[in-house]
Amino acid sequence: MNLQEIAKRAKVSTATVSRTINRIPTVDRQLAKRVRKVIEEVGYYPNKQAQALVWGRSRTFGLIVSEITNPFFPEIVACFEDIALSHNYEMLLSSTIHDPTRMRAAVRRMIERRVDGVAVLTFGMEGSVVDDFRSRKVPLVIVDMASQIPGVINIRIDYKHGIRQAVQHVAALRHVKIAFVMGPVHLQSAVARRTAFEESMEEIGLEVVPGFIASGDHTITGGMCALTTLGELPERPTAVLCSNDMTAIGVLRQAYEHGIATPQELSVVGFGDTRLAQFTIPPLTTVQMSQQELAELAFNALLHQTESETPSCGEYVLTTNLVLNASTALAPPCPQRGQFREI
Repeated sequence: MNLQEIAKRAKVSTATVSRTINRIPTVDRQLAKRVRKVIEEVGYYPNKQAQALVWGRSRTFGLIVSEITNPFFPEIVACFEDIALSHNYEMLLSSTIHDPTRMRAAVRRMIERRVDGVAVLTFGMEGSVVDDFRSRKVPLVIVDMASQIPGVINIRIDYKHGIRQAVQHVAALRHVKIAFVMGPVHLQSAVARRTAFEESMEEIGLEVVPGFIASGDHTITGGMCALTTLGELPERPTAVLCSNDMTAIGVLRQAYEHGIATPQELSVVGFGDTRLAQFTIPPLTTVQMSQQELAELAFNALLHQTESETPSCGEYVLTTNLVLNASTALAPPCPQRGQFREI
């Protein structure tokens, strides 16, 4: 079955069939309806690779994310794909698991498939891929790029806004001993969140107690280990802010395992506002970094770069905001060993 046979059965020209398949809006509605009916009856599937050769575009955008098992990223993927489908685009997905070898493989896949543009939402591994795409004039969108590069769109995350709200929130609840569990030090985004925490504490005159910056790796296990480390300090925090929701869930789990009541004895704040945050016990207070807005910004930026005659560099800003739930409360009156139990 080919275009000529479809055209013969629908009693239209092959050009009308081609324009209908490619969803050209100028096609007469009645003619397009006849073509689609025939296509459905015969089970015809167009050859996308052949179309790409003819049109010079694949109508496919690449999306590279860090870790598909982290609940933050599937929500981005789902939103990005929904938007792509609504614009008659397809999506080619790759995840890196923070592995440079997988990143190189992802880049190779995107280039081999002749994608029209790529959104790199890995929060810190994009440096090595820019030249590969730019040399082939592939439009590129990156999150938290360190410096502007011609032809590359940057989505800058305003971590400070939401983290400042979180610090001020727990301070208003009379917490003064506030800890922070950071993410992997090799991720620029994790370092930016820690810096935002330290600056926000300084702004309201609170000291970051030595030892209250705990190491983490953006996993549940990392959050559990971090709370164990904080529990071994002679002076214990009454509130813990985390670099992402997975870490915060780990903190909640470890607190539960050791009989530490949340939020009565320990307030916990996450970052990311993933769907899981509303199902923890108690529901997690967290800083929202909207996955839907991030996906929309990335797709629209790629679409603009692809359809513009003069692609340029630029920057979009995504603001973070605190979402209040039940994992934070007034600081306990006696935040010493009797309250923060031995771990």
